[in-house]
Amino acid sequence: MSADTRLEELGVSGLSEVDEPAFSGLVERHRRELHVHCYRMLGSFEDAEDTVQETFLRAWRRRETFEGRSTFRAWLYRIATNACLDLLAKCRPEPATGGEVLWLQPYPDRLLDELPAGGADEPETVAVARETIELAYLVAVQHLAPRPRAVLILRDVLSWPAKDVAEFLGDSVNSVNSALQRARAGMREHLPAERQDWTGGEEDPETRELVRRFTDASVAKDVDGLAAMLRDDVRCSMPPTPGLYAGRDAVVNNWVEDGFADLGRLRCVLTSVNRQPALAFYLWREQEGAYLPLTIDVLRITGGAITEIVIFHDDQFPRLGLPERLAADGAE
Repeated sequence: MSADTRLEELGVSGLSEVDEPAFSGLVERHRRELHVHCYRMLGSFEDAEDTVQETFLRAWRRRETFEGRSTFRAWLYRIATNACLDLLAKCRPEPATGGEVLWLQPYPDRLLDELPAGGADEPETVAVARETIELAYLVAVQHLAPRPRAVLILRDVLSWPAKDVAEFLGDSVNSVNSALQRARAGMREHLPAERQDWTGGEEDPETRELVRRFTDASVAKDVDGLAAMLRDDVRCSMPPTPGLYAGRDAVVNNWVEDGFADLGRLRCVLTSVNRQPALAFYLWREQEGAYLPLTIDVLRITGGAITEIVIFHDDQFPRLGLPERLAADGAE
């Protein structure tokens, strides 16, 4: 149902006549898609949450500026995009460098499933289906300057016309097209080679089997077995801890140096984030008499081999809806 229809039902002709509870009802239905949009812009789940709240506050304060020339959704996207640009100007004036994003955070698939289901007027459904939510894409986007980043997301992810993007950002069409060319060139530089066309599909049996083998080898702390599943040019990072390891030898050596083989008993819970398989590892803590959160490994798999591992710390477990502990028998 469109916002205009909702306004008619409320018996008002414009947003300036809507009271705060009714206005909240209008904007809340767009919360998840706006959150995903801000997440793409910022790479941080927490910053995206704050920016959506700022978006709703700005929308309420400026509700009289909605003149109905665009859709209500587009009006909210414009406010959200500008809120993201303001945050980036204040907190991250320089884009990421060196292939890693220290502020990167995972996005639970269970929340992505809340996005609108289908329809040409539901841009986020198409965007997620095109896998522009995967971590490799997020990392590449964070290497772009803020304004070209916004243009790329609005044009290539949400498929907005250049004229609309120019109007929303206060630029000319020529400026938007130029920024889009720069952004696409930057993405080609930072995206993995096999992801240039950014096409993907449902997880296949081969992928599920590889995830199972990786899980078993990890719990067994079988370094050689894990190494055999890695592609030669595999990459591994652990935001917000600095350090990007590229190549099988570098990744395995880092695991050995960090004492992975000497860890205690492990258990694993399978989950998914950013439309990718993820493994939540728990470490046995004798004093607690339970397995407690350790890390979350998010895998990118290409051609039957693991091409990237992004490891997140235990502070991400609650957001992903994971158990806070596992009992000795594996029960929660």
